[in-house]
Amino acid sequence: MYRKPTPLLLLAVLSIAPGARAEGLGDGDIADLTLEQLNEIVVTSVSRQEERLSNAAASLFVISATDIRRSGARSLPEALRLAPNLEVARVDARNYAISARGFNGPFANKLLVLIDGRSVYSPFFSAVFWDAQSVVMEDIERIEVISGPGSTIWGVNAVNGVINVITRNAKDSQGTLLSVAASSGEGDASLRFGGRLSNNGYYRAYAQTMAAEDTDTAAGVDTLTGMQRRQAGFRADWGLRDGSLAVSGDAYQANLGQIGTRDIRLSGANLVGRYMRQLADGNALRVQLVLDHTERNQPGAYIDRLDTVELEGQHDVRLGPHKLSWGGGYRHSRDDNTPGGFGFWPYERNLHWGNLFAQDEVALTQNLRATGGVKVEHNTYTGTEWLPTLRLAWSPNTTHTVWSALSRTVRAPARSDRDFVLPPKPVMIGGVPRFSIGTSPEFESEVANVLELGYRAQPVQNWSYSVTAWYADYDKLRTLEPNTTAGPYRGILEFRNLAQGRTRGLEFWARWQPMLRWRLNAGLVVQDVDTELKPGSQDVTAVGLVINDPHSYWQLRSSHEIGEHVQLDWTLRYNGSMPNPHVPSYHELDAHLVWKASPHIDVALAGQNLLHARHGEWGGYPGRNVFERRAVLKLTMRY
Repeated sequence: MYRKPTPLLLLAVLSIAPGARAEGLGDGDIADLTLEQLNEIVVTSVSRQEERLSNAAASLFVISATDIRRSGARSLPEALRLAPNLEVARVDARNYAISARGFNGPFANKLLVLIDGRSVYSPFFSAVFWDAQSVVMEDIERIEVISGPGSTIWGVNAVNGVINVITRNAKDSQGTLLSVAASSGEGDASLRFGGRLSNNGYYRAYAQTMAAEDTDTAAGVDTLTGMQRRQAGFRADWGLRDGSLAVSGDAYQANLGQIGTRDIRLSGANLVGRYMRQLADGNALRVQLVLDHTERNQPGAYIDRLDTVELEGQHDVRLGPHKLSWGGGYRHSRDDNTPGGFGFWPYERNLHWGNLFAQDEVALTQNLRATGGVKVEHNTYTGTEWLPTLRLAWSPNTTHTVWSALSRTVRAPARSDRDFVLPPKPVMIGGVPRFSIGTSPEFESEVANVLELGYRAQPVQNWSYSVTAWYADYDKLRTLEPNTTAGPYRGILEFRNLAQGRTRGLEFWARWQPMLRWRLNAGLVVQDVDTELKPGSQDVTAVGLVINDPHSYWQLRSSHEIGEHVQLDWTLRYNGSMPNPHVPSYHELDAHLVWKASPHIDVALAGQNLLHARHGEWGGYPGRNVFERRAVLKLTMRY
């Protein structure tokens, strides 16, 4: 359906002012730092407090702004391929399967994703609709990727990991940016302008558009999964006397193709306000308010409207050797669902989440730190959940850290677990309204207990690495069982928690700079993901076959400066075979060449999927989507 995407050159391109302040092509980019400086960058996703990456007691990888720029990534999922601790598979023209430490799928439900602190997971499926997420790639400061539990800080659903996308302060994105890219199958354009509001205030505003053509299956059938998407937004930052204030917002609209009926219509808007105040003695106060609206109209399936309000606060206190964080939050969502091919009962649902948390990091000795914390979260479906963690970190010097962690985490039910019904309206069976698949009031939270052991080091100035081993025990995993409980609106089949599982594995990544203008990055994950049914289960989905993760995957990235004006980057990646539905293992190569035509202009040529004419990454034959070798030309102008 979408066969000739042409990025619209926004009319505002005419407003480019040659006299505006120039923004350097690499200004402020983390990856321009030395390896030693990289290990000292400040991160916030592990403890929600600022700490050095080298000291973080978690399996944490940071994707920098220059990593993204030099890779040529033009979407969040493609940028996330740069994290060696994530499993990323493209499903079709617009959908991806992204997870950490197993349980991957198009609706992977054990990974929490944040964009500037705003959760983008859907309570509809406890998953992320990746076709609804977009950011101006040049405005990303860094992406912090944690593999492993983060529930004590971030709450339920941060079971296997946390992705935190952090954009630049508006002060660091002044002037005008125009970016236009086109290929045989995709195109996009972004325009962003930043300026001053006052002596201590700055803003930026942007608009972007993108289009992707349909992909074909391995059997040559058009899948009609192309899309056209438009988005606009802003961010404003003020430096206050004792703190800072940031306000940002986005609005978007998209048409998504689908087989046999009208396009899916997608729209949404959000507004986020964040206030931080520095108190005496190194203490701090943080408050965030989020307003979010999404609407998804999928003819033949459903129409869903979701409105969310979230307020959270955090107080950081230093008491001698203790660094204490405590706080809480409340989130309310109103979901209004109009059934189509399937439905939810009740059609309308008000969902509530409330939480309190406390975490204390204490210096036991000069080199040994212990962190203990717990979050108590209450939700509409299962009531109160306890999410504790205990972490130890030993740093004998500034270049070596050994850490361990023990955590309990849960995935709370989504509407699809408790309220899903098929067909969308009940049928009368014996005078009682029933569904084939009915509401599942007995479905509980999935639970995981996770043990981790990690080591991070920089033994010499030009080489650093991180290695983590983990073991996770899962209980109460979802199954679909025959229902023997009679009653109105119950189903012949209902969701239960009659499966269990275990994962274990090893994560490794390293950076090596053999010479001043050449840097290599490598990463490897080896894992086993096993699930089994509990005694008494009659699961009709055969849950042991639903889990479809590779035993291993790895990547090797090279970044090379060729003279003063040319940069060459390439990424070789491998993904092991997946068992059921079977997906063959594959190697693939992407390359990205940038010519700095002037201090204000970059011209880039990228080659994607260079090793094969086409390959698939997810799904069984013959319905598996395949992705072709492709060239992309991109022009970036900054003034």
